[in-house]
Amino acid sequence: MFSKRSIRKNFLIQLIFSSASLIVIFSSALYLYIEKSIYDEKRQELLEYAQSVSAGNAEMSIEDYLILDNFLSLDVKIVELKSHQGDVDLYEKTEDKHTYLTLLYPFNKENFSYIKVTKEITPTKRLLGKILHYIFIINIAGFLLVIVYAVAISKMLVAPVKTLSSKLSNMNEHLMKPIQVEELPLEFEPLGITLNHLISRIQNFVKYQKELFIGTAHELKTPLAVIKLKNQVTLIKKRSPEEYIDALKTTNKTIDEMNIIVSNILNIGRQEGAQLDKPVEIDVIAILKQKADDFKLLAENEGKKLEMHFTPDGFMATLQVSLLNQIIQNFLQNALKFTPKEKTVLLKSSQDDYGLLIEVIDEGCGIDESVDLFAPFKRQGNKSGVGLGLFLAKSAADALGAKIKLENRKDGIEGTVASLQLNSKLSCILPTKR
Repeated sequence: MFSKRSIRKNFLIQLIFSSASLIVIFSSALYLYIEKSIYDEKRQELLEYAQSVSAGNAEMSIEDYLILDNFLSLDVKIVELKSHQGDVDLYEKTEDKHTYLTLLYPFNKENFSYIKVTKEITPTKRLLGKILHYIFIINIAGFLLVIVYAVAISKMLVAPVKTLSSKLSNMNEHLMKPIQVEELPLEFEPLGITLNHLISRIQNFVKYQKELFIGTAHELKTPLAVIKLKNQVTLIKKRSPEEYIDALKTTNKTIDEMNIIVSNILNIGRQEGAQLDKPVEIDVIAILKQKADDFKLLAENEGKKLEMHFTPDGFMATLQVSLLNQIIQNFLQNALKFTPKEKTVLLKSSQDDYGLLIEVIDEGCGIDESVDLFAPFKRQGNKSGVGLGLFLAKSAADALGAKIKLENRKDGIEGTVASLQLNSKLSCILPTKR
């Protein structure tokens, strides 16, 4: 019914064992308490009789006490011992299936005489035996109820896991639907959110991989057709050496364009490998400052200006540095590419409820927001490029568990805002420098 690695089996064993131990301990303590209470009561009863006899009540002689004790099923004797036995001694003995409780109480310490009070407690022992028997029966019934309860509660606890497993096992790339987190128990909500994030990543991966394969075939097919056509035209008739050189230059230019496409596709493979790198703890603000310094010289060389504004002063996060570098580098490259001369690009960071928001704001031509620019081979404007940069940035952001967005500016100035939002769950804010 259960495998060795079954969570339910381990839970059942632990619950049954702990419950059985608790029942045994509680029942033993209860029985010992009842037994002690009864024996204390009997001891006190015998002690009171012995004290009354020892006090030498003027109204009653020892013979009167003997008559009274016979009526109360007591056997009272005065015995002399060879040595002093202490103040009070109580012991129990069994003879001919009858149990007696005897108390020795000092009567005359000079001649070592003691009052010996004996009472038959056979009915009491039988009562204790019945109590122990009933406790044993109750324990068996309680143990069976614990087993039934353990099976029921383990089934109830494992039910959400089985539901999740069933939904995931029936999924394929065409039938992937997010899990309804609100239908899960509160303890399973984080797992449902994580699975939904994973499903979203798989859906995007499948979608973009299809577009990547189709786009790669299309991008490589066109230059290959151009090379073939030019070679065919060149071979039709004899040409001068200069014409052959021009034809070869054109072919080489087309080959260079193809090499750029192949290099970008290789970058995709390298990035997928980088996603498996071990995350390290870094100061994201320090990384942004370093990138800003690198691109500031490039911007000045192109007659543009790169400004920066970072808050807070430090923000520690555990992530793959290469993926973060790739996203910020792509944002800055695109911003400088589409921003005209004498214009400004702003790299800024700010803190919000979600985490750290990183934005690159340019003064370029803006974008068509109806086009999915994160898809492979999607280009905007008339600038050169393969159209894989934003696709790589989106893949890197998904691997980091971050949100990435591209939209037009809303402040009345033409341009684009590229934003990356890091989750604060794996981050912490450094103290502000003063």
